[in-house]
Amino acid sequence: MLLRVLGHEHARPMRRTVALMATTAMAEGLSYALLVPVLRALLGSTPADAWPWLIAFGAAAAGYAALRYLSDLTGFRVGSALLRGLYHRLGDHLARLPLGWYGASRVGEVSVLAGRGVLDAMSVIAHLLAPFTAASVTPLTIVVVMLAFNWQLGLAALVAVPVVAAIQIRTGRSTAADDAERTARDHEATGRVVEYLRAQPVLRAGGRTAERFRLLDDSLREVQRASHRSTLSALPGVVGLTLTVQAMFTGLLVLGAYLALDGSIGAAEVLAILVLAARSADPLLSLSDIGGQLRGAGTVLAGLDAVLRTEPLPEAADPLQPAGHDLECASVVFRHGGRTVIDNVSLSVPQGRRLAVVGPSGAGKSTLLQLIARFYDVDAGAVRMGGADVRDISTEALMARIAIVFQDVHLFDGTIEENVRLGRPDADEAEVRAAAAAARLDEVIERLPGGWAAHVGEGGALLSGGERQRVAIARALLKDAPVVLLDEVTSALDPVNEAAVHEGIERLLAGRTVVMVAHRMRTVRGADRVVFLDGGRVVEEGGHDELLRRGGRYADFWHLSLTPAGSE
Repeated sequence: MLLRVLGHEHARPMRRTVALMATTAMAEGLSYALLVPVLRALLGSTPADAWPWLIAFGAAAAGYAALRYLSDLTGFRVGSALLRGLYHRLGDHLARLPLGWYGASRVGEVSVLAGRGVLDAMSVIAHLLAPFTAASVTPLTIVVVMLAFNWQLGLAALVAVPVVAAIQIRTGRSTAADDAERTARDHEATGRVVEYLRAQPVLRAGGRTAERFRLLDDSLREVQRASHRSTLSALPGVVGLTLTVQAMFTGLLVLGAYLALDGSIGAAEVLAILVLAARSADPLLSLSDIGGQLRGAGTVLAGLDAVLRTEPLPEAADPLQPAGHDLECASVVFRHGGRTVIDNVSLSVPQGRRLAVVGPSGAGKSTLLQLIARFYDVDAGAVRMGGADVRDISTEALMARIAIVFQDVHLFDGTIEENVRLGRPDADEAEVRAAAAAARLDEVIERLPGGWAAHVGEGGALLSGGERQRVAIARALLKDAPVVLLDEVTSALDPVNEAAVHEGIERLLAGRTVVMVAHRMRTVRGADRVVFLDGGRVVEEGGHDELLRRGGRYADFWHLSLTPAGSE
């Protein structure tokens, strides 16, 4: 699972690391074989004969120490190197997943996986893999050594191997459900923490902070209970392993004494075998602790593996290039969350023209924009750009042709210039300044301390809604894409900011193919064609004046917007 999470490009260094760790563990076990001739000589009639064996044992111990140092160092280096690679792999994969995957429950899950989860995965390499390999391979090597010196004692020690393996497997299976529950509770608690922090303005305004804190507190208590159950479920395995190891050692002691009294084996050999058995007992007993840590890391790895195995939107084997920048939706159907959001919608936008999409909340307007940008794939029908199905255009080529300005603008915690440059990172300074001036962002920059170097805060929290919109428009202007998608960008702005943003939008839209979701009629009047959407269906379609003359749903919507409650 670890190799699967790391990916094929990182499998080779990982396998080399495991092979080095296994070699080190075998070297440790084999070095103990020299204890038998050492003790035989020391307990014999000429103790001085032990010197060559002592020197050999010292050399073997030094060789093992060098291998152990190299093995541990390699584990740390490989773990550190793969940490960056795994972050990039996870980030790239998350960026390719369809937006429908990002439900509300994903916030806590992705937060845990991208933070502690990745670190836990790499800690397996840096901290757990070497001791686990040593605890498994070294005792097996010692058993082989015992078999070489005395088959009866070696066979007695070998009997413990399947028992220990069975206990580890049984413990893993019995704790799997509790470990999974604990992980789920961790994700839920993290989501509650994020929710609690984000909802502070609303909760304080409603005087509900105490109630919300109780919900969070309940979630944390569930984490505590799940951890307690997980610990209790692992306890039988810990006790069983300890009893098995102690029983093995006692059995070897009894068998060795019997063979020595019978004259089948010397006292030195019995003593050496018992020393070997005692040395193999320590790593075996550590298996319970290491196994528990590995099971915890395994649960995290399973979560990372599940995310990385989630299928992104498929890429065409032979991508097409659009022959122009006109847009078409042909009998498009899209379902989400068990309901039909877009139902048999057909419309077209000639290159360089503007289409306004109007309708009540929940009509599917924003979803239509997301389908054009291929944030989702349609369930039926097709969305085309320049005659090519967007599913047959590479994601990179499609995104290069589209600039999107959403109502809720997200800015990264950096400078204003860094956020504008996201539109085209290789743009020169003059182009960035020109885009800012066209979006009237320069007015904002002049009054901010630090100017272009002013930080916008997390999510753009240090700027107002109108200022964030100007940054988004400047970013889109800098991108200079031939297709522009607008999603109600002025619906929540004050008159001053709306006028500035509207001016920037007009410059952005000039000469481009445009699909705009709009509530403000000032924006709708500038469109070449209007589509009224309701319940995921096109109810009316035509020019602004034509639809007013018809006196249908659009006319009602228009007249409602002119009332004081909805006026501009």
